[in-house]
Amino acid sequence: MVYIFLFLAVAVGYLAALGLKTKELKQMSIYLAFSGAFLLSMTILELLPEAFEMPTERIGIFIMGGILLQICLEFFSKGAEHGHVHLHDSKRNFPWLLFLSLSIHALLEGFPISEDNNILIGIIVHKIPVALILSFFFIRANYSKTVTISFMTLFAIMTPLGHWLAGFEFLQTYHAEITAIVIGIFLHVSTTILYESSKDHKFNLAKLVTIVLGIVLAYFI
Repeated sequence: MVYIFLFLAVAVGYLAALGLKTKELKQMSIYLAFSGAFLLSMTILELLPEAFEMPTERIGIFIMGGILLQICLEFFSKGAEHGHVHLHDSKRNFPWLLFLSLSIHALLEGFPISEDNNILIGIIVHKIPVALILSFFFIRANYSKTVTISFMTLFAIMTPLGHWLAGFEFLQTYHAEITAIVIGIFLHVSTTILYESSKDHKFNLAKLVTIVLGIVLAYFI
């Protein structure tokens, strides 16, 4: 079921993008604010306590490593993880750098998902707007349907693949370190979403209420 939910999150984003207009896309900032607040809260409430209970004294180092890794990935993805996509490839070739950076991000997202936490919900809430915005820009940039669907399908597979790989004994040995890296990634992405979700970085009442709602819902889940 985990694999189905993760794949459906991307599919929902793609289908929503098919009927989206540019004016409607600008209204996505409220949902992005909610997803950022929700993901940040789930990371702090679910993953951080779990990470610090693990038998390693280097959690903080790996969390910082995750933040730095995400900054490096965004050099190639141009911030697609938090709703920024700029496609200017006149040749309309497959955007490999964007795909590889997003794939690494999405692959790592799957590692900390378990029955002992609810981080799956946070990842789904995060994936839907990212998939929507990605799909929208691919469609509006006149990439072929084959390229767009291929990209989104491969992107959708990555997080389930990460969850599957996490079950291997070799990787379970480094579960604490990988979880800490993912925490760093989530902290960077979610706080960036919150910072960028308002025009001129000023929060209006609607954004404030949305963010508070995301935090409260994450607490009670």
